[in-house]
Amino acid sequence: MATSLADHFLGHAQSEPSAPALIWQGEAISYGALQEMAAAAEAEVARLDLPLDRPVGIRAKKSPKAIALVLACLKAGRPFMLPSVELPPEILDQLFAQGAASRVLSPGEPSSNGGGLAASEVQSDEPAEWPPPSTDVSFMLTTSGSTGLPKIVPLAPAGVDRFTDWAAAQFEIRPGTTVINYAPLNFDLCLLDIWSTLKAGGCVALVDQDQATSGGYLADLITDHDVSVVQAVPMLYRLLIDVARDDGRTFPSVRHAITTGDKMPATTLKELPALFPNARFFNIYGCTETNDSLMHELDLSGGDVPMQIPIGQPLPGVDARIQTEAGEVVEGEGVGELLVCTPFQTQGYLKASLNEGRFIDYPDGNGGQKRYYRTGDVVRRHGDGSVTLEGRSDFYVKVRGVRVSTQVVEQAIQEHPDVIEVAVVAVPDELAGSRLHAEVRREPDSKLNSLSLRQHCSSRLARTEMPSSIQIVTEPLPKTSTGKIDRKQIGPQKERARANG
Repeated sequence: MATSLADHFLGHAQSEPSAPALIWQGEAISYGALQEMAAAAEAEVARLDLPLDRPVGIRAKKSPKAIALVLACLKAGRPFMLPSVELPPEILDQLFAQGAASRVLSPGEPSSNGGGLAASEVQSDEPAEWPPPSTDVSFMLTTSGSTGLPKIVPLAPAGVDRFTDWAAAQFEIRPGTTVINYAPLNFDLCLLDIWSTLKAGGCVALVDQDQATSGGYLADLITDHDVSVVQAVPMLYRLLIDVARDDGRTFPSVRHAITTGDKMPATTLKELPALFPNARFFNIYGCTETNDSLMHELDLSGGDVPMQIPIGQPLPGVDARIQTEAGEVVEGEGVGELLVCTPFQTQGYLKASLNEGRFIDYPDGNGGQKRYYRTGDVVRRHGDGSVTLEGRSDFYVKVRGVRVSTQVVEQAIQEHPDVIEVAVVAVPDELAGSRLHAEVRREPDSKLNSLSLRQHCSSRLARTEMPSSIQIVTEPLPKTSTGKIDRKQIGPQKERARANG
């Protein structure tokens, strides 16, 4: 059975076949052309005679052919796995096997049957986990795998439809609206960027991942195609700011500018109103397991920039609770872990053994149960009711026996006006157990050094929170495929941190 998303896309393809659906490498691809690609992909998959009740794996970088293959699966009601293609081959094989993928499909390559899909067998001894918690599944995404093998997150069509309907209405996505898609195809942000847009009849300006760090390319894509909605991690905004400094351009076509996935530095935030003179600004909080959960609209009109942005209020239908380590609910001001229950979320990981302690049922007050997801994020509710992110529970380390959040340290360093971005990592230490190393990117013309930065931090951090070593750099910090700072790439510099200590 086709999803509502697929039905709406087909409706647009039939009623307005010449309307642009995608912008890719400077060329517009119409709804009619994309539908022809999706129909061809569906026919090819059908010729493989794969079981409909088992997922297929999709190994694909972002491209029109990859999007057409996803549409083909949605139209046929076929579940599909969409992990990151940047994962090592052995990890991908394990994921496809665990997800019971009947075959792995790669678009755009010749196959044995002469079509445009390459179909390969899954090569792994990993035991299959099937069926999922919800027997009705469309997208099967994966977590980042920052703490081991990525977890498989099955999403039900009803949840995807509820989210895409909300996103299109909230950000005024309709025929004639162009939305930039910055995230890789496997990332949950695409549910807004790509799938909400195609469901609503808009146009998706696809960022080629090979050019995702080129500010000039990104700026031209927004300008040349009158992009109305931008959703991205802070790195994209920083790249646009650097371009604007060189050529003075602004982006008046943008009506909604959304930041998500990472903290927005104040130095970046304060430049956004000039960059997007006609935009409303939003900070969205969410997880792969729950999709977007909370949203905060930023008022930047007065020139005042908050050092820490609230993560916002629950979206319609979302319940959020803050609880202490002892499981007590924080009713007023206080600090605790954030738990959320959303209309868009998964019912649990595909591997059921991973759900214990992460998905928790609580009474809903009407004799039933609601399933909450423990986000692992520690938040603070302030006296005015606003909620801010303190850090990840797994970002807490022991320094000389004292529990310290590396993200709290990063926030303090980020408050310096000359700091563009920062990463703080724990360095093993024979005496202290761990000590902190900070890598800081400064503004190009800044004279910031480690001494002045320590003076800045001395009034903001406890002694145990002060980094033992600080490295000032002028080049961007290493990033993951989704534009977040890659702390795994900071880690190998621990030996240098010891030498500088």
